[in-house]
Amino acid sequence: MKLEELNKMFNDFGKYMVTESQKNLQTDKKGGGPLYNSITYDVDDSNGKFVFTFSMQDYGEFQDKGVKGADPGKLSPNAQIKGQQAPNSPYRFGSGSAKGTWKTFVQSVAAWAQIKNIRLRQYKTVNGVRKSTGKFAKGNYESIGYVIAKNIYNRGLKPSFFYTKPFNKAFEQLPDELFESFAIDVEHGFNEQINKK
Repeated sequence: MKLEELNKMFNDFGKYMVTESQKNLQTDKKGGGPLYNSITYDVDDSNGKFVFTFSMQDYGEFQDKGVKGADPGKLSPNAQIKGQQAPNSPYRFGSGSAKGTWKTFVQSVAAWAQIKNIRLRQYKTVNGVRKSTGKFAKGNYESIGYVIAKNIYNRGLKPSFFYTKPFNKAFEQLPDELFESFAIDVEHGFNEQINKK
């Protein structure tokens, strides 16, 4: 396989990955934000090898793979979303493996809630049935951020596979000739190093 053909193949691969990943974020109503705009790829054919890099903001990994909740049993009985949301995720809230503190997490959720104009509604119980009063509950976005963050922390984040799906599809379509002529080593962080045998 000629180097020009290989270069074009991986540039096409990268363009497809970026386009489809962004489309999936838009479908999930997460388009146009920092994560969406950070998605990019690079093909480096220097030093006698091809290195394909697909990159984005770090938290894109959590959006894609999901995050296990710390303790779904601590969810409020009134929570709309219940149960472990990402049982197979390699990430887990409370594991201490990611940067950040509870305070910064709450602040981030509060800022997101304000951008999305999310408000908490008042509820009352009538004859044993919980019903909305049609009014918003008192509290600023800091308190809203705390309530939402606590629920997310305990139940986790559901995986979206926004980049995993297009990657798997595109990877399966790579020609057999590529695998026969090159040794492919897929590293963590989406650095595909293609070294000629």
